[in-house]
Amino acid sequence: MEEKYYTVDETDKGKRMDKFLSDKGGENASRSYFQKLIKEEKVLVNGTSVKSNYKVNVGDEITVYIPKPQPAKILPENIPLDIVYEDEDVILINKPKGMVVHPAPGHYSGTLVNALMYHCKDNLSGINGVLRPGIVHRIDRDTTGIIIACKNDMAHNSLARQLKEHSITRKYNAIVYHCMKETEGTIHKPIGRHPVDRKKMSTRAKVSKDAITHYRVLENMPKGYAHIECQLETGRTHQIRVHMAEINHPLVGDTVYGPAKDKFHLEGQALHARVFGFVHPKTGEYMEFEAPLPKYFEKLLQKLRNGV
Repeated sequence: MEEKYYTVDETDKGKRMDKFLSDKGGENASRSYFQKLIKEEKVLVNGTSVKSNYKVNVGDEITVYIPKPQPAKILPENIPLDIVYEDEDVILINKPKGMVVHPAPGHYSGTLVNALMYHCKDNLSGINGVLRPGIVHRIDRDTTGIIIACKNDMAHNSLARQLKEHSITRKYNAIVYHCMKETEGTIHKPIGRHPVDRKKMSTRAKVSKDAITHYRVLENMPKGYAHIECQLETGRTHQIRVHMAEINHPLVGDTVYGPAKDKFHLEGQALHARVFGFVHPKTGEYMEFEAPLPKYFEKLLQKLRNGV
């Protein structure tokens, strides 16, 4: 069992205990998780157990006993894959909307990893552990398009190095709110965890990493929408979504960083990873692949062109 210790200061005074612990715990620390620990008396304040609605005071000494996580058993699943390219080292998939890339709390089945484990058998790199075999990078659940997985550690190390060096070509198509005056531009603003809402990313985070997105306008459409291409120089979580919202062009369908209501009733943001280019880890040859725009994206474009 892991023990964590916190001392409450003025910035957290008056917070509910479950909210305080969730804020301190990071991305995957939900309030419901800490409510469970509090109920099990694994959270002590000055040596005494409390309830979830306890409001912390300045100077409180808080001890949290966190049970060791039980390893999840990830099983292969016969899920159809839209394979763009495959050889003995790498496999590129055109990921559909709604598919989670790798298992996580609440998503231990139906993920791309479950599908890859069935398709590739034991031929997936093990560098990222049992929950992310073969996975070098990820795209959001509701983002469609090309993602690469590696079948061995040699390929994984090569792709990871190329990602670090920003030498991989990654081009996305997006539909954003508001017509754009500039035909192209670059957004260079660091991104980190949102200081208040830990499920979101922000350009105003206390701790952040450099983030660069290049964009160009493909088409301005009636009633204030634009079809754009974004090319990633870096690859931060939610990077395109955060950067475009930062310049007042949030993605259509993105109710996290854009308008809370989506009149088109999309399943998440209109974002498609269209082009992926890399140097093959074994041959040294530059290879580039393209996934066509999905049907929902094409239909939305047609509606917007018609001023619907």
